[in-house]
Amino acid sequence: MKYIFVTGGVVSSLGKGLAAAALGTLLEGRGLRVLMQKFDPYLNVDPGTMSPFQHGEVYVLDDGAETDLDLGHYERFTSGRLSRLNNLTSGQVYETVIKNEREGLYLGATVQVIPHVTDVIKNRVHEVAKRDDIDIIITEIGGTTGDIEGLPFLEALRQFKDEVGHENVAFIHTTLVPYIKAAEELKTKPTQQSVAKLREIGLAPDVILCRSEHPIDMDLRRKIAMFCNVRPEAVIPFLDVKGTIYRAPLNLHEQRLDDIICARLGLETAEPDLIEWRNMVDRIVNPSHSVKIGVVGKYIDLKDAYKSIYESLTHAGAANDTHVEIVRIDSSDIEEDGPEKHLSRISGLLIPGGFGDRGIEGKILAARYARENGLPYFGICLGMQIATIEFARNACGLESAHSTEFDEGTPHPVICLLEDQKSVQDKGGTMRLGTWETRIAPDSRSAALYGTESVHERHRHRYELNQNYLRDYEERGFRLVGTSPDGRLGEIVEIPDHPFFIAVQFHPEFQSKPTAPHPLFRGFVAAALERKG
Repeated sequence: MKYIFVTGGVVSSLGKGLAAAALGTLLEGRGLRVLMQKFDPYLNVDPGTMSPFQHGEVYVLDDGAETDLDLGHYERFTSGRLSRLNNLTSGQVYETVIKNEREGLYLGATVQVIPHVTDVIKNRVHEVAKRDDIDIIITEIGGTTGDIEGLPFLEALRQFKDEVGHENVAFIHTTLVPYIKAAEELKTKPTQQSVAKLREIGLAPDVILCRSEHPIDMDLRRKIAMFCNVRPEAVIPFLDVKGTIYRAPLNLHEQRLDDIICARLGLETAEPDLIEWRNMVDRIVNPSHSVKIGVVGKYIDLKDAYKSIYESLTHAGAANDTHVEIVRIDSSDIEEDGPEKHLSRISGLLIPGGFGDRGIEGKILAARYARENGLPYFGICLGMQIATIEFARNACGLESAHSTEFDEGTPHPVICLLEDQKSVQDKGGTMRLGTWETRIAPDSRSAALYGTESVHERHRHRYELNQNYLRDYEERGFRLVGTSPDGRLGEIVEIPDHPFFIAVQFHPEFQSKPTAPHPLFRGFVAAALERKG
């Protein structure tokens, strides 16, 4: 087994996750079997209870783990299916240590960061390494080198490389090379200081990825190499990608990152097969068509809040030879201005998941506008519940119909709490999570798009469609076409006589890949393109 660890310095948001994912693409292209994981130093057990403003999107895995959004990059850029073993936080580490201490597993020893905390961190890598279907584990270390909370993770890596052998471990350090406008030059000192911090801990990078908005010439690379004790060719510019993040593997391959890593780990492989990836990038960058799709949400100013939604639209656009221009619309603005001002210029409307009652009425207005004006509509999770509430109110005449999440006293609870959620007190990790089967009516649009009548999709919700109102809906053309295998839980609704009106309780965006777009997103973009045409 070979191990690659990706660290970061100077500031956060340098693209460690993107760099790690891009390297995974390149190594898979060489025929190697790659699995990725993320270590996060924050003390939350997982990001499931964190506000999107704090952490961005919560990415859900097949087994129901609520994880960091970087795991979305990992699954989109590689073929690996991840589990809760692939995301570790300080909260999980300390939770494990305290549990072990309470159970007497430390045999009366004084519990300390070294060895008890570092052992838990190392054991997670060893646990993942037990799989016999992988050749390389790539682990991203969240946070910034020098942060107090990250020190136990870096110390664990120092111990780990000695245990498995230096020849089996490679370190990549991502750092910032800022451009000082007044001096009109790039500065290497932050990189030098960041690497010095790593070396104090006993770690030395084999590759330095230099994040910059400006080209980095060879003289500057040699300077960094000299001060940081790496070869000049291993100082690699990691510039902003143009057009799409999916260029990143191609750019890093041109800089020979995969060659350097394979040589460092003693891996003899052929050049990576990147033909399919290049073709996909070309379709994204050079499309024949374009279409505007509105995304109506409450966290719309935060780009990472709907990361997988935006990426899935990009994938679907490439499949339709179309550039998808995403129009971000705050649902509160629709409440103030009305839907016409914001929705008349788009060709498709998507309402994603979310929590809390702020902006709900704006989303309901948006859904009504799409239904009544033949605007292609795609609702996801909360977006399905919004579509249901809107139809109940305005097509069925059920005034004040609502979800009990937002109005516990509503006379028409068309969306209500899942039965097994009624006794739940804790907020973290207690929703209906992970992959569940959905059975689809064979004569539905969804079945035609999927090409099958049974699918497995990922969920993250507490509330469900109240099927006591189904007869009223169906008499007026609102159809439940997808349910759980026992029929108890509503999963997909459609309006058959609408150009495109599909809403789902699950999160299809978590299974879309650039080389394998999700069929519902692909169909939605095609419908938006048809409306524009």
